[in-house]
Amino acid sequence: MFKIIRNGELYTPQYLGKNDILIAGEKIALINKSIGKVTGVPEIDEIDATGYIVVPGFIDQHVHIAGGGGEGGPVTRTPEISISSLATAGITTVVGLLGADGVTRSVAELLAKARALEQEGISAYIFTGAYEIPTRTLTGSVRSDLVLIDKVLGVGEIAISDHRSAQPTLEMLVQVAAEARIGGLLGKKAGIVHVHVGEGKQGLALLMDLAKQTDIPVQQMAPTHVNRIERLLSEAAELVKMGAFADLTAGIYTDNASPDAVEVCDAVAALIKKGADIARITVSSDGNGSLPVFDDRGNLTSIMVGSVRVLWEDVRKTIFNGVLSMEQALPLITLNPALLLGLVPAKGTIRSGSDADIVMLDGNLDIQRVFARGKLMVDRGLPVVKGYFEN
Repeated sequence: MFKIIRNGELYTPQYLGKNDILIAGEKIALINKSIGKVTGVPEIDEIDATGYIVVPGFIDQHVHIAGGGGEGGPVTRTPEISISSLATAGITTVVGLLGADGVTRSVAELLAKARALEQEGISAYIFTGAYEIPTRTLTGSVRSDLVLIDKVLGVGEIAISDHRSAQPTLEMLVQVAAEARIGGLLGKKAGIVHVHVGEGKQGLALLMDLAKQTDIPVQQMAPTHVNRIERLLSEAAELVKMGAFADLTAGIYTDNASPDAVEVCDAVAALIKKGADIARITVSSDGNGSLPVFDDRGNLTSIMVGSVRVLWEDVRKTIFNGVLSMEQALPLITLNPALLLGLVPAKGTIRSGSDADIVMLDGNLDIQRVFARGKLMVDRGLPVVKGYFEN
């Protein structure tokens, strides 16, 4: 099946102005100011994108696709995510992971859910492991999972600076990072160590020590939730200057998190002011995971379920508030995570040969159409494709 998207304002994420895009099957075949009439090819769908902004599909590298939570007991385990929830949020590539519960949740469940989402239309990958060290795997080691399982891009979310973590030492974290390093090399993967950072006293000290005291490349360490409290942002800026990526979590606000929480819009501005390279900053949603609130004694006081919709909502706010231009903001959830995860050139950009992952936005930057690997997933903001058990 061939498609032509005509006359849209194209961001690849670089702004290219009005262009036509020819899609052949799952791939971008051609981008041109004007693609003439294509002859000799049956079944060409033509989409008029006049008045629309055309951007790469979003990458969310932190979603609890197979469910999460459980901090309040079995009844608080969150359900699996639906394909329509992801697609209507503009997400065409997702990375699933486990969190605090590596006991009643498994990497096998995670892998099965990723394969299901792929069958339904989007691209899905996973991180092996969970909060704890030694962490959960499928084959017995992080190294083997990276080498032998196509969907595994790294390990995570390994928890530090959190009362729910395994309280890892530097030596324990180094061993995990070393496994991810050699597994990534042997499996031709990014071998990322995706690190959950809590509000604990150590902050990012373990990652700083790892960067300074070992030979493991700092760019393999990717801390997330670094905007959950203000002091973490300063530490994250220093880590970014050393060559690491830092991941901001969308949906973190002072009314649903710590009073010192910094929402994405303000966190981006703060990191830029501190001299961090915006090309090494990413944003993810923590979608479908639990959002527990604990008191000063560590007692659970409330728990909610995270939404993936906050991903674009928070990035869009950086544009509306004048913190970033569209061209600067889009890489936070397209090109930057694609580079971090080793998915370029297939993901994170619109160019000849890349996957046909495309989001069409209206003048208010609302999501109207979504294509994942050339397949129409969302039309006029409503899901076209629904999961097997969705109504």
